[in-house]
Amino acid sequence: MPNSPVPSPCISICRIDPATGLCEGCLRSLGEIAGWSTFDDDAKRAVWTTIEARRSARVAAGTRVAASRGAGR
Repeated sequence: MPNSPVPSPCISICRIDPATGLCEGCLRSLGEIAGWSTFDDDAKRAVWTTIEARRSARVAAGTRVAASRGAGR
């Protein structure tokens, strides 16, 4: 739904993995986290797409992935 608000991917597990530079909870980069509040909805949806790709890659690699409450994206 393009006109609905885009929810934050934050799940309150806020730790940056030094190996990847990604938050262990939401899989965003520091730049994505810092910019979230200024991103327009298209940019936020692009971040969600990137997160989904990162999550899929981790699952395929057998890496633990935190549960997401991002339903409704």
